[in-house]
Amino acid sequence: MNQKGPLVLVVEDELQMRRFLRASMSAHGYRVAESVTGADAMAAASAGNPDVILLDLGLPDGDGIDVLRRIREWSQVPVIVISARGRDDDKVAALDGGADDYLTKPFSVDELLARVRVAFRHAMSARAARDEPVLEFRNLRIDLVRREVNVGDRAVHLTPIEYKLLVLLAQHAGRVLTHRQIIREVWGATYVGQTHYVRVHMAELRKKIEEDPARPRLLVTEPGVGYRLRE
Repeated sequence: MNQKGPLVLVVEDELQMRRFLRASMSAHGYRVAESVTGADAMAAASAGNPDVILLDLGLPDGDGIDVLRRIREWSQVPVIVISARGRDDDKVAALDGGADDYLTKPFSVDELLARVRVAFRHAMSARAARDEPVLEFRNLRIDLVRREVNVGDRAVHLTPIEYKLLVLLAQHAGRVLTHRQIIREVWGATYVGQTHYVRVHMAELRKKIEEDPARPRLLVTEPGVGYRLRE
């Protein structure tokens, strides 16, 4: 095992799943620490300073969502929820609680590693993206100083809401944003629950950004959860 690799904290009470995660991550150069309970996870997250946390929701001393919310009170470490709960409501609750991603058991090693890589990239680029004057994704270019958007050589004229929506997704590229998160950031907390606002403006934004709005390649839907700007 590469002792200099990134540290992954696995929070999981099922022994076989811990063994699977430990073997999978160690084989690809990650160091692995393990916690079985939420209380142990809080202590390990605080003392060990992990680079990413893989968090199960069904813990013996409580719900993993509560652990996630407590971690988010003081840390922005990437957290990927790994759970047998596959309902949209569970995914939304985890993402609203601050998770960077959500994996439903069972999942493959390749999928796990891909999600971990995305979480790392997001963590490294999130701060820079907020301070970077120009954001670029494929043929999309967003100039935050001039408030200009271009797709290739074509200037795109957006409404203030469309622009704010696009910038929000771009500054969190690769991460799923729930309908609630988007509403709160773009329209304000008093509009939480008006999810149709997001669908309407996303449809208009895709018409201006995507080559084929019916089959978006950049602004993708996470069914029942929210949207993601694909890196």
